[in-house]
Amino acid sequence: MPDVTQLRAPDLTAWTCPAPLRDHPRVVMGHGGGGALSAELVQHIFAPAFGGEVLAQLGDSAAVSLGGARLAFSTDSFVVRPLFFPGGSIGDLAVNGTVNDLVMSGARAAYLSCGFILEEGVEVAVVARVAEAMGAAARAAGVEVATGDTKVVEAGHGDGIYINTSGIGLIPAGVDLRPQRVVPGDVVIVSGDIGVHGVTIMSVREGLEFGVEIESDCAALGGLVEAMLAVTPDLHVLRDPTRGGLAAALNEIAAASGTGVVIQERSIPVPPTVANACAILGLDPLYVANEGKLVAFVPREHADAVLDAMRAHPLGAAATVIGEAVEAHPGMVVARTCLGGTRVVDLPMGEQLPRIC
Repeated sequence: MPDVTQLRAPDLTAWTCPAPLRDHPRVVMGHGGGGALSAELVQHIFAPAFGGEVLAQLGDSAAVSLGGARLAFSTDSFVVRPLFFPGGSIGDLAVNGTVNDLVMSGARAAYLSCGFILEEGVEVAVVARVAEAMGAAARAAGVEVATGDTKVVEAGHGDGIYINTSGIGLIPAGVDLRPQRVVPGDVVIVSGDIGVHGVTIMSVREGLEFGVEIESDCAALGGLVEAMLAVTPDLHVLRDPTRGGLAAALNEIAAASGTGVVIQERSIPVPPTVANACAILGLDPLYVANEGKLVAFVPREHADAVLDAMRAHPLGAAATVIGEAVEAHPGMVVARTCLGGTRVVDLPMGEQLPRIC
């Protein structure tokens, strides 16, 4: 047996931590991932700098009053790579992503702006293809691209095409969707399979094959939300779980509402392709981005009727109840596992799959 007095302590100077550290003097990719690092940028940099009661809502879109009307206003930027992928393109994402941010406030999206940042050397035919995809997506969503701008950066200072879109829409009377309205007992519903978009982007970008073809779920959700609101305007909150996936959306709602959230793992609709891909790559489907799904917190007395209306719509055919809001562990999301245990579903620290939107 060795003499423990002669054993030397390990040299820790060369060790590295696989998780990103919270104290970053410079921006890292995780700051754009929709998780804890993104939240820190907003809470400690942007919110104090800009101030204002409207910004403090921190929803997918801001609800503002102007000239007697209630408007939803949102902006988003898209830097996805590759520009084209099965089921869509950066153009489809730019339209559908901003439209969905508006409809999560219950608004009927009306007008979009479009800003193109083009890298010197990108083929004009590629720009035209993206623009055509945007136009088709806008017409399908029932919105008009009303204004725009174009800038060009030097070769090597971009990634072909970046797009920024802003949008406005009208919020109908009696609709008030915000996380502060969530109360214990609310039923949590997800509109369909999760993780599809993120796995699609990863498979194309990295050249991975999983035995079956998979396409992005990118879609505008205005029709689905209108069908839900037709049942009752008294929905409490809607979110589209994009960056950070379902886990980030649920954590944001729990934190803002001051309630706990309990979800049932066996009830979460994860398609086999996504489950297999995540198992191979060591990813959790709850953190993988979506672009055509929503999560809803609905008063229990309306949950069955809202679920039926969702399932009657093509974009909600696989809608499923996955959990509820509870009084216990306020601000925290907990998953009941298939083995009967529980685990905390926290905000992602960085981002598992960069550049997916």
